[in-house]
Amino acid sequence: QVQLVESGGGLVQAGGSLRLSCAPSGLTFRNYAMGWFRQAPGKEREFVAALSRNGVFTTYADSVKGRFTISRDTAKSTVSLQMNSLKPEDTAVYYCAAVPTGSSYVAETNQYKYDYWGQGTQVTVSS
Repeated sequence: QVQLVESGGGLVQAGGSLRLSCAPSGLTFRNYAMGWFRQAPGKEREFVAALSRNGVFTTYADSVKGRFTISRDTAKSTVSLQMNSLKPEDTAVYYCAAVPTGSSYVAETNQYKYDYWGQGTQVTVSS
């Protein structure tokens, strides 16, 4: 059974930082590209960041580019999202997701292509 468990959410003031982590289990981590998505109250879930299965290629939503960094630790089979210079508009539930990719170079932005999802972790940024 595949599970993705997120951690690291919380309450932070604007300008602060948080680091989210995701620990997948039940899958062969090296075969999966990973992504982070978020959903704010009353809004659709949206793409935040994605990372290829080889950890080389990344892509970010324009709204977080330059502030957020996605990375993966192959030895620990985890993926992280470092979030700096947080803004109130970053407030949302953040989800980790995994998709098997035939190519090592794909950082998938389309949420409908992802097979597995975590339960989400709340991030709240106060002004």
